[in-house]
Amino acid sequence: MPRETRFRGATVVGTGSCVPDRVLTNADFERMVDTSDEWIVSRTGIRQRHVVEPGQASCDLALVAAQRALEMAGLTALDLDQIIVATLTPDHLLPSAACTLQDLLGAKNAWAFDLNAACSGFVYGVPVGTSLIATGQADTVLVVGVETLSSVTDYQDRATCVLFGDGAGAVVLRPCDAGQGVLATRLGCDGSQRAMLEIPAGGSRLPASHATVDARDHYVKMKGNELFKFAVRSMESVARQALADAGAELADLKFLIPHQANLRIINAIADRLEVKPEQLVVNIDRYGNTSSASIPISLDELVRGGRAKPGDLIEMVAFGGGVTWGAVLMKWDPTRAHPLPARGAAAGAGQPAPAAPVGTGAGGAA
Repeated sequence: MPRETRFRGATVVGTGSCVPDRVLTNADFERMVDTSDEWIVSRTGIRQRHVVEPGQASCDLALVAAQRALEMAGLTALDLDQIIVATLTPDHLLPSAACTLQDLLGAKNAWAFDLNAACSGFVYGVPVGTSLIATGQADTVLVVGVETLSSVTDYQDRATCVLFGDGAGAVVLRPCDAGQGVLATRLGCDGSQRAMLEIPAGGSRLPASHATVDARDHYVKMKGNELFKFAVRSMESVARQALADAGAELADLKFLIPHQANLRIINAIADRLEVKPEQLVVNIDRYGNTSSASIPISLDELVRGGRAKPGDLIEMVAFGGGVTWGAVLMKWDPTRAHPLPARGAAAGAGQPAPAAPVGTGAGGAA
């Protein structure tokens, strides 16, 4: 993102999240595949995960998370200039989930697009949003990470099916003075390693056919051992780089929010960065791996739980298929945001659409 002081800063002024009501416990998986609660917990740290009901889709979850973020920010959907949805499981290949969400929210002043960086999607989306604000192309940006991974999970594959859950998290970004809010971002990618985590079929390379369906190639395929090592190395490196870019030290961190992929990965990163347990945000036991939604859900829990205080330095770091990785370092203080500019009369006035009955959410009652 631009670092020149003539550009505006961007700060998070609202967070929101939503998970479906339906829960799959490890005991449920013991009845589905050859596994056990002990095996799952010891290897992943996961005890349960939330999954959508038939007929629910990503935008149903994203809508509630976005509304909650807007409510915290004291804004309406009509205040949004830009909507970025990070997802690998949109409702449809066409149109984008962002366009659908724009309509559901009633955000008629916003332009919208999807971003797919797998589990790194949210930490890719925040730099895009902050860049738009920094250069004056937008004043109010909604960034959503949402997944319904249950739709691409092979429930006959015991190595992967226990890992994934569904959920959504969102933040609203507003301008602030340079040196406040989002302080540094770092992103990375190595496409030569893309086979470590992929969904082989469903795109233009392998369009859907009887053969691809029979081969179960529309589900997530993962090389776990290779991914583990790459994830730990890349997340440690990018976390240190973002801190260095901001002139900060690990000792300055109040909280580290890692992507919730696997508890062993989380603990390995914490050990390498010498992060204390009270600094580490972990909820994988309750939600599993929700891909691009895991970090914004964790941030929303941190904020709504009253743990994040003004001035706290928070780093979010992720790794995902592609392979991709990234880190966002920010100072939590929504009061630093600039006042909302008045819109012309043609923009109209109104409130976001009422929340759909999707779930209790990670941050409060629906």
